[in-house]
Amino acid sequence: MAEEQQLRLDLEELRHLESIAKRPRVLSILSSEIRNLDTKLSKVTAAVAAAAAAAQPAVSAEKAPAAASALNYVTLGSFSWDQDNDKIKLYVFLEGVQEERMETVFKRMLVDIKFHDVQGKNYRFSIPKLNKEIVPEKCKVVVKPTKVVVTLSKASKGNWLDLHFKDDKLKPGVDKDKDPMAGIMDLMKNMYEEGDDEMKRTIAKAWSDARSGKTADPLKGFP
Repeated sequence: MAEEQQLRLDLEELRHLESIAKRPRVLSILSSEIRNLDTKLSKVTAAVAAAAAAAQPAVSAEKAPAAASALNYVTLGSFSWDQDNDKIKLYVFLEGVQEERMETVFKRMLVDIKFHDVQGKNYRFSIPKLNKEIVPEKCKVVVKPTKVVVTLSKASKGNWLDLHFKDDKLKPGVDKDKDPMAGIMDLMKNMYEEGDDEMKRTIAKAWSDARSGKTADPLKGFP
């Protein structure tokens, strides 16, 4: 579960960087890394689900309901979102969804939606622990031809910096592997090594400014 959470956080950070990046090579690198993490997240989520299923006590075929017979779900890890002061909107890109074939669960800190029999497959979109509380009875799902729009009603007005709940990962003494910026700095190092002279000068300046305390954002110097 910890690895799954870290992958989701890394994905959100990379998508944010992709939204502000302008240089084609930088966009290409970020897009490639996002695809790789999406694939890894799907595998980790599937492994977690399999482990959880294996830990459940066996149920005899006579007692098991027909609908509960071994359903496999493809995890939908790629989506976009935006917000206003009152609500969050999630855009899950999936074609062929039938509203009557959905199973939707909203709780104060959880969203879990299952899409059954979509072109012969079952899909699942889940955020097991939201950043802040929502009002379940005011949340809704709208099915459109190429996507599903999930609206979450905020329990308290204000801006969310993230969809997922985060512990204080930047407190002193924390391990580097748990620092979200560590992955970004590694990515910048790879971009520096593969970039042209202009990119290297830009990254070197941004890196130097961040290390000297002139700016907390190592990407501030990017065009």
